[in-house]
Amino acid sequence: MPRARGRRPAGSNTRETIAVAAKRQFAELGYPRTTLRGIAREADVDTRLVTHYFGSKQHLFVTVVDVPFEPEPLVDELVAGGVEGVGRTLATLVVRTLEQPEARQTMTGLLRAAASEDEVADLVRRFLTDRLLLPLARQVGGDRPELRAALVGSQITGYLFGRYVVGLPWLADADPEVLADTMAPVLQHYLTGDLGRPLPE
Repeated sequence: MPRARGRRPAGSNTRETIAVAAKRQFAELGYPRTTLRGIAREADVDTRLVTHYFGSKQHLFVTVVDVPFEPEPLVDELVAGGVEGVGRTLATLVVRTLEQPEARQTMTGLLRAAASEDEVADLVRRFLTDRLLLPLARQVGGDRPELRAALVGSQITGYLFGRYVVGLPWLADADPEVLADTMAPVLQHYLTGDLGRPLPE
């Protein structure tokens, strides 16, 4: 007797199907506009299965986000060629990583979500600043490493937002290697250059 058609039942690949649908919707719609019901519809499952596997929307987001690289090992790699070239190395890493569709989808999804969700914003801060940029700034050895890390972070997130989220003219259409060339001296200055007078405490 043929099986009646209907929603996908719980099974070994149901969780993965939900995760794939969630990852795509978070990246394309942003966190606020993504709903558990919409994810369930795309995955062809009952909404209760989404909460069964992942609980809340926040927990689902944090679970399915797969950052494109592990930050800690990168710190040594970024300075391996010498402190004077760290801006170039970091700019090339950022630009080439974001040219990969899956990495770009993940990072744009994170950025969109961080704008509206404190939990996600904290995740981004811990990943980008605490685990990568602050250790990098300290290893480079400049004064005020916290400020240097924040400035580098603002450059990277601004690039991601302008090129891939807003699609700013010229930036969105520019050759990636040209953008790396342009960004490199800015990052180098933030990491090793003179930042001027200290900010008032």
